[in-house]
Amino acid sequence: MKTYPRETIVLEKIVGGGQALGTLADGRKVFVWGGLPGEKVEIQLTKSKSKLAEAIVTEVIEPSPERVEPKDAESYLSTSPWQIMSFDAEIAYKQQLIDEAFALHHVALPGETSMYSDNVQYNYRNKVEFSWYGDLRENATGSVQTLDIAFYRRGTHGKVPVNGTSLAREEINQLARTIRDTLSVKGVEARQLKTLLIRCDRTGNTVWQLYVKDQDFNAIDKTDAAAFPAQGGEVIYSDPKSPASRITKRLASFGNTTLTDVILDVPFRYAAESFFQVNIPVYEKALKDMKCEIERKLQNRHKRVTLGGADPKYESGEHIIDLYSGVGTIGLTVGGDNVTLVEISGDAVREMRMNIAALHKNARAVLAPSEKALDYITSEAVTVVDPPRAGLHADVIARLLEITPPRIIYLSCNPATQAHDVAVLLEKYTIVHHQGYNFFPRTPHIEHLVVLERKH
Repeated sequence: MKTYPRETIVLEKIVGGGQALGTLADGRKVFVWGGLPGEKVEIQLTKSKSKLAEAIVTEVIEPSPERVEPKDAESYLSTSPWQIMSFDAEIAYKQQLIDEAFALHHVALPGETSMYSDNVQYNYRNKVEFSWYGDLRENATGSVQTLDIAFYRRGTHGKVPVNGTSLAREEINQLARTIRDTLSVKGVEARQLKTLLIRCDRTGNTVWQLYVKDQDFNAIDKTDAAAFPAQGGEVIYSDPKSPASRITKRLASFGNTTLTDVILDVPFRYAAESFFQVNIPVYEKALKDMKCEIERKLQNRHKRVTLGGADPKYESGEHIIDLYSGVGTIGLTVGGDNVTLVEISGDAVREMRMNIAALHKNARAVLAPSEKALDYITSEAVTVVDPPRAGLHADVIARLLEITPPRIIYLSCNPATQAHDVAVLLEKYTIVHHQGYNFFPRTPHIEHLVVLERKH
């Protein structure tokens, strides 16, 4: 691996990827992890190209007043690089990054940008994927192969051994350590393992998936699994040729591997590997805001029905289309009694259909890419979109502009691509509401809701 030089610079600003921007002595811009605007720092380059470079901070020479000590001193750069700033600074930078993303596309957001947070900074994640690390250590009897859970070290191919992460619920960290210790006693080495995925529900029930590289792996038996602080788990063979932990073959299953959570009073069943929100309390606030914006549009057009003092419900004829719907947590909570959910993942649609059946919902689950399900977008149906980081497919944008549904509810995990899409949609829409959400505290990740209304 090539070794790059170290250099001392002053950092200038936080940029969209979450790094601090600086300028090298040769005039190139450098994107730096582990530093804050205004700090004088020593940096180690990790990537160097003709016009720009990437680096990590090796020493803070003049710290920013916004700097705080990270909880995970050894591993924070791998999981949550914004542990080094005050929480107030984090909120302010996230608001700033939203504004900059939209200004870049010449989009004026109405009112000041705000960032909702429930002020829970740590122990909020309900899902963590650990890697594995092994090393030879000497003891009284000779060399011993160690086994540790780990995260990848940012900017390198190396790993950082850990005992857990401060972002996760403690039930997850405890289970990870227990599985690590069990495998270590049995002499399992890191080279046999791929990753350990652990997930828990809001009450602390946990499930685990151990991804291994050998189809004959049998180091965990029923007795071991019964002793784990978990309701169930699986051993899964994952093709070693693939860098990702994908399910090639399920080798063993123990206990109950399905979790259940309630979101806005709607129960959902899901598997450990499913796409499911990792910070449900903040997600519920976003859902409430989305529901409010849907109702705000519909209440002026249709008669509402209230039953026995309960929350008002949409009439059965109201139609909501939910694109990029995952397991349906948006459409099945805020979509009323007549919703169409479109999702590309077969596993997600299978779980969505089970949830629809259990809820007795008048909902349709469509297995298709959103850009191949354009006929479901109509001029009367409020359209909800929650695309991946790449944003809306160009065909989806073209269909929205052609059909012009009355209102578009656009939740995004990447304000940069959202701003691009909104700039195009403003040809026939106006922004009537927007709101940021801190789904992932102590990280640079941002969720942002934009509500678009058809121009009259």
